[in-house]
Amino acid sequence: MKRKAKIMDELAIKRALARITHEIIEHNQGVENVCLLGIKRRGIPIARTLAENIQHFEGVTVPVGELDVTQHRDDLSAADKAQLAGECQFPCDITDKIVIIADDVLFTGRTARAAMEAVFAYGRPKSVQLASLIDRGHRELPIRADYVGKNVPSALSEKVSVCIADTDGEDAVYICEE
Repeated sequence: MKRKAKIMDELAIKRALARITHEIIEHNQGVENVCLLGIKRRGIPIARTLAENIQHFEGVTVPVGELDVTQHRDDLSAADKAQLAGECQFPCDITDKIVIIADDVLFTGRTARAAMEAVFAYGRPKSVQLASLIDRGHRELPIRADYVGKNVPSALSEKVSVCIADTDGEDAVYICEE
């Protein structure tokens, strides 16, 4: 895959996540009843960064968990699901909590749908919200993010690649050609 353009650097990502954090705090009138769940892989460090920002801005520790949506995907066979599935790690009972699902890129909406199914398989939250660093459009399902770092118009033939320092060696967002 060939990188076509860098659309966000480390500073831009930090600013976007700080803005999303403030929006979460304002929209929910605080964070006392909030739980963050990151979608594996790159949604997890995004959820952790949001939690760190909340701690910094509000002085409140928000529980952070991990969602593996493999079992709830509609594009995998039963055998693939059994082979690829990992575990979800819920940091608390999510019943009556405001659950915020964090992901790196919102595209067709299918991953977000699978994440919601995983959440509801575990419990019944008060509400479910979606935070995405990038919204690139091209939805196949009627799903939208409540919090978006950057809207990135892209062609279907392009890929939006989010790099996170822990796994990729840098914090950046690229548009790539396949």
